[in-house]
Amino acid sequence: MNPFPESDTDNCEKMVACFRDLKPEELTLISSGKTELTYLAGETLFKQGAFSTHVLLVMDGLVKVYLQAGRDKQLNLQLAKPGDFLAFASVFGETVHTTSAIALTDTQVCMIDKENMRQLLMNNAEFAMRITSRNFRDERQLLTVIGNITYKQMRGKLASALLYLSGYEFSGQEVFPHLSRQDIANFASIATESTIKFLKEFERDGIIVLEGKDITILDRSELEKTERLG
Repeated sequence: MNPFPESDTDNCEKMVACFRDLKPEELTLISSGKTELTYLAGETLFKQGAFSTHVLLVMDGLVKVYLQAGRDKQLNLQLAKPGDFLAFASVFGETVHTTSAIALTDTQVCMIDKENMRQLLMNNAEFAMRITSRNFRDERQLLTVIGNITYKQMRGKLASALLYLSGYEFSGQEVFPHLSRQDIANFASIATESTIKFLKEFERDGIIVLEGKDITILDRSELEKTERLG
């Protein structure tokens, strides 16, 4: 983890649409307690159970957010991309991280003082609504994860994970080359061996194409059907 030289990156608040309408004094408030850092691929941004002191804004790169459910068991919850906030619960009094996050690619992050963020949310209702809208998308993904675990068979779980990881919000991002088969299995909450088996079945059925670690979706409607029936 290395601090970015100041000349190498624009200010955090200038890089995300939700900051675009802030007043100069509000931008100054956010800037006064921020630190800009880079994490190399494979480095941990924060760990489940550690103290949560800042809100993290992803400026560049991809970050895997997961729940550690035992020594050898992970449940992948979210793939964060530029413009996403992490550890936002700290603004509302959560003192420790409830999840862990690891950089899948070299990742630029802006760490914002949680008290400054809380003050901004309390004083600017329009900004608070924009942030709430962003966080609702993450909540919806968590509900999908819960529903998959509870109700779906393995094929449906994997189909749901593939649809999420290839969704429109990741357009322009190369996601699958940065994910191992175990990572995909952890997004689907199934065994790695089952993931490999069903990926080959999906390819045989003409739904996807496998090329090394990369996965190309050929028939999204069929994948959606598998998700519904799963």
